[in-house]
Amino acid sequence: MTTNTPIICPACRVIDRADGIEDGNLYKIDHFHARSESALFRGLMRAQDRLADRITAFAGSLRFVYIHTAWFAVWIAINVGAIGVAREFDKFPFGLLTMVVSLEAIFLATFVMITQNRQGRRADIRSKIDFETNLRSEIWSVHIGTALGIDVEHVEDVVRKAIAGTRSELNRQA
Repeated sequence: MTTNTPIICPACRVIDRADGIEDGNLYKIDHFHARSESALFRGLMRAQDRLADRITAFAGSLRFVYIHTAWFAVWIAINVGAIGVAREFDKFPFGLLTMVVSLEAIFLATFVMITQNRQGRRADIRSKIDFETNLRSEIWSVHIGTALGIDVEHVEDVVRKAIAGTRSELNRQA
């Protein structure tokens, strides 16, 4: 939303100039109104998403490792004749076990990707909320500083120099 009305508030003029152009446009940002990132995200999750999360959590646990170790040991013991030749159903090199484990790996990889995609969406929601909070804080800070008679232009100049110094330091470290 662009305004043709001149900005009268000195603090708002400082905020308007912060992007390098004094154009009377303070409202370039889409706001993402949310009280709680967790509550917002819970509303997006469906039953199948919760199931995928549970499977991924289980697959990433030591219990999963122990169960599979026992399962493989029993499978191999049965199929090498340790319990009796009559019980063998998947002779060496254990083609059925290989196929079952391959299918399990495919599904587990899919569940992990589903969970990662959802975590990415959650991070996007969180970053939008953080941005709105930061924007709100900046606007309030500038208005409070103006009301207290603080030279907002000087403060903004110090902030720009600090940001430039930080960026150059990060570039040197990279």
